[in-house]
Amino acid sequence: MATKTSEDAAAGTTTARHDDETAQGVETAGQDTAGKAETEGVGAEGAPAGGAEGAAESAPAAQTASEPVDEFEDEAADAKVPSGVGQGAGAVVSAALGLVSLSGGWIGTVAGARQQLVGQLRTSSTAGVATQIKAVYGDAWHTTALWAGFFALLALITGVVVLARPAFGTPGRPQAPWIKSVAWAGVSLGVIGLLLAVLKYSDALLALPSAS
Repeated sequence: MATKTSEDAAAGTTTARHDDETAQGVETAGQDTAGKAETEGVGAEGAPAGGAEGAAESAPAAQTASEPVDEFEDEAADAKVPSGVGQGAGAVVSAALGLVSLSGGWIGTVAGARQQLVGQLRTSSTAGVATQIKAVYGDAWHTTALWAGFFALLALITGVVVLARPAFGTPGRPQAPWIKSVAWAGVSLGVIGLLLAVLKYSDALLALPSAS
């Protein structure tokens, strides 16, 4: 009986040792698992945080580096785009020349007076009335008509150039409406002035009086 009791006691002690070792193994495995989980959690949390911070730091730097380039490109694009000031000035000049062509202008008046004086000097007092009228008044009238036609032709050419300028400029950039209106006015006045100049020079308009 004593032997059996000692064997049972030894078996119980061995079983208790096995139970303690199993419990310690479970605790160790649990600690390892928790440590790995914490390590992975720190890595998972750290990676996005680090990536976000890096992206946040690199994004302003990239924007800062690109800002001067964008400003330079915008300034270069603005410099290349025509402002239309030259076309507007040309349209105004065309309209002004058209108005001058209707009367011949100050130059035409002076040229006509000069031609009248030349006619008086070259025509003798004994010349016929028709000859005196032609030399004194007819030639002066024709000179005024020539200058009027010259200004009308300039107005017509300038207006046509202004209207045709967008076809040779920046594609897709329309011409300002007021420039078109003024240029068309110059072209119209040029055509009218040129027509009147031809009529005056050919004596079809305000012909010289007959001497008979």
